[in-house]
Amino acid sequence: MVLKEGWALLYQQFTALFRKNLLLSWRNKRATCLQLFSSFVFILLIFCIEEAMKASEASSTAYKNVTDPTLLVSPPILPCEEKFFVKLPCYDFVWSGNHSRRLADIASAIMANNPGRPIPTNKVQSFKDPKEVDAWLLSHPLQVPGALHFVERNATVISYGIQTNSSAERKRGQTEDPTFKFLVPLQVAAEREIARSLIGDPKFSWGFGFKEFARPALAGESISALSGMGPLFFLAFSMFGFVLQLGSLVTEKELKLRQAMTMMGVYDSAYWLSWLAWEGILTFVSSLFLVLSGMMFRFDFFLKNSFALVFLLFLLFQLNMIGLAFVLSSFITKSSSATTVGFLVFLVGFITQIVSATGFPYSSIYAASRRVMWSLFPPNTFFEGLKLLLDATSTPTSSGISWSKRANIVFQWLLGTFLLWFGLAIYFDNIIPNASGVRKPIFYFLTPGYWTGKGGNKVEVPPVEHTTPEDKDVLEEETEVKQQAMDGIVDPNIAVQIHGLAKTYPGTTKLGCCKCMKTSPFHAVK
Repeated sequence: MVLKEGWALLYQQFTALFRKNLLLSWRNKRATCLQLFSSFVFILLIFCIEEAMKASEASSTAYKNVTDPTLLVSPPILPCEEKFFVKLPCYDFVWSGNHSRRLADIASAIMANNPGRPIPTNKVQSFKDPKEVDAWLLSHPLQVPGALHFVERNATVISYGIQTNSSAERKRGQTEDPTFKFLVPLQVAAEREIARSLIGDPKFSWGFGFKEFARPALAGESISALSGMGPLFFLAFSMFGFVLQLGSLVTEKELKLRQAMTMMGVYDSAYWLSWLAWEGILTFVSSLFLVLSGMMFRFDFFLKNSFALVFLLFLLFQLNMIGLAFVLSSFITKSSSATTVGFLVFLVGFITQIVSATGFPYSSIYAASRRVMWSLFPPNTFFEGLKLLLDATSTPTSSGISWSKRANIVFQWLLGTFLLWFGLAIYFDNIIPNASGVRKPIFYFLTPGYWTGKGGNKVEVPPVEHTTPEDKDVLEEETEVKQQAMDGIVDPNIAVQIHGLAKTYPGTTKLGCCKCMKTSPFHAVK
């Protein structure tokens, strides 16, 4: 067997550990496939929800370019039961001015001449003045869509006012517009019957047509389940890799496999690099499959925005979550806690997404220090980048963001926080006691020996005094081992052979009043 050292040994250990990670993923095929391909299920679910939303709002013009609005000619006063939210018994309309016979005749004509449907008397209430109407509306909420107020000023002038008792409502994807559904029909009916009353011709032809203004699609109002549920689904998708990675790291520590590898001489750098390389490959594949799934289902978010931008956003976000898993693994001792921690991280990410949707703290009104602290949590920065790409494809006429028009700040933050989490993971792994209770000093990285590999935090102690074993068998075994070491012989029947094992506790220095006491190192094992 050829013993290696330096870079050759690092490469040898890296390849062995990388193969170990590959075998672990192969043995846990279900979890690996879930991590790689669950994105297809999430994208399919979003697609189904969006198609259902489009079907329920197919008649709405809010999401379309309206160049030639539909003409609305003499619309009738609708039954109050057709209102989205109404309490029964309800009334088609109420009116004030019943002290005047002429006004009462106008109200009766409105009821009798309603296009397509005469209004029965039990569906209308009359009052003396608007104050009585207000009092009735206050005591009978949701029972009438609107009111007419008539005033007979003289023989040739009759004025009127319209009071709507409804606001815009949404129900099952449909929007109820009180202006065109209730106000305009009351206005047309009142003007028609007032004109007939003033000229004395009950058959006088009176007709008006109304159109809404031509307009483009309402900005930011495009039917999209992706903009509403996409951030939450993408966060849930990334949690698969997060929980699996966290569980694997804690399991190795819990079963003391990490301790055994360290005792066998495995470099910490080889250990962390092997995990980073393997998880980087899985993250690359899962991010690529996510973007391709979105393009397959023809989402504008994936088609109109630059492929490289979308892919890089998901890739860096998932790498950030892997770095966060590295950090948290240093504080967790039970692998069964990985799922609980993953759920808590998901819950916190969900809450911070809701807060970020309000503009906090990326609006200019907030201090930069708040943005810095907020951006340290990966889901927050990811949501901000996702929001920019979603806003760029919010309407059918939006063209998305190309690579040349990108803003690098989000990617810089994601890359920076990944390096931060990865560095903290290595730091905490060294300063937190391992299974044997051994740890490095808090400022171990300031020791030159740590970087040169020549001792680091080790202390110089006197050489261990050799004592001849009293047991004859131990003496023979020691002599045989030393001879094999001198001759360069490796016994194939021995799996592990440790030479020069020693445990030394360094001496201490105590400073007192005008004196200094120093104790010598103690050799516990020699």
